[in-house]
Amino acid sequence: MNASAAKPSDVRPERNKEFKGVWILGEQRSAAVQPISYELLARGRGLADRLGVPLSAVMLGKTGEAGLQELIARGADQVIVVESPALEHFLPEPYARALEHLIRKHKPEILIAGATTTGRTLMPLVAVKCRAGLTADCTHLEIETDTGNLLQVRPAIGGNIMATIKSPSHRPQMATVRPRSMKAAARDESRCGKVIRESVPAELLASRVRRLSFEPAAADSANIQEAEVVVSGGRGLKQRENFDLIYQLAALLNAGVGASRDAVDRAWISYPHQVGLSGKTVSPKLYLCAGISGSIQHLAGIKTAEHIIAINSNPDAQILKVADYGIVADLFEVLPMLIRKIEERRRKSAVIGKLGD
Repeated sequence: MNASAAKPSDVRPERNKEFKGVWILGEQRSAAVQPISYELLARGRGLADRLGVPLSAVMLGKTGEAGLQELIARGADQVIVVESPALEHFLPEPYARALEHLIRKHKPEILIAGATTTGRTLMPLVAVKCRAGLTADCTHLEIETDTGNLLQVRPAIGGNIMATIKSPSHRPQMATVRPRSMKAAARDESRCGKVIRESVPAELLASRVRRLSFEPAAADSANIQEAEVVVSGGRGLKQRENFDLIYQLAALLNAGVGASRDAVDRAWISYPHQVGLSGKTVSPKLYLCAGISGSIQHLAGIKTAEHIIAINSNPDAQILKVADYGIVADLFEVLPMLIRKIEERRRKSAVIGKLGD
């Protein structure tokens, strides 16, 4: 369920005045701001405007000056930065103590982070330290009209219902948000804000864990969340070998390869390719799927896709009800035909190009 919309004037002033402001936890890697930070700014901006409070982005570790200004251009009123060699790479203990230190000093009423590896690891630690409530994997956030409490909406009971959760008695109110569940905040060059550089006592940044090395994910585990086109297959492919059709089509379209949970559970493809509540949320310009029925869990992972094309032999399949274009047919006839047509067009374009030369 979702809370009804409210204007800032609808929110009563009886909120806990000791805590004020909305924070998002930005992420950096090698001093570069990560895209999840801009998605969080889009959510945080709406919450802050509803409450009539500033929006702050918190950055732990070294971040380039251009990146800090980009956060302001995308909606932050201020950026709170803590730089230290101990925070160069994510480690749970120093990150948790640094964030707790900032929270106790500035007292934000709301703190949201991405449901990334960093957010899912860090936020529970900080919530325990601050004796605050935390809701994980939210798909929607809203402000309750009468109280100003944060309404945190997330799937529950296997994704069959949407639960609304709030933490009325503890601050800050904390939540993690699924990546790609909202468009990134747009840039506004005219925005102005300030950068606040904070320091954290050195003893708080000690860690019992050391980062020895980093091994990138295998090429097979490419990040489908960043792909502009995703081609996915499901149980309708019937066996692992038939997933070659998905790989062939994806290669022709320069697309990422996705899958339903059924396909992953059958070991036809590895987990990093899973799309849905228990996998990844994707937001491509085109999502093309074959042999996927469209469970509520899968649909939650593709709701921000710009265009959806679905191939399914069952005219009553749920995926066809949400697709922009639905093809009711045998995927073993459609996919080879589609692959053949694309290949033919590529060959013709190549011939025309040579003639032009």
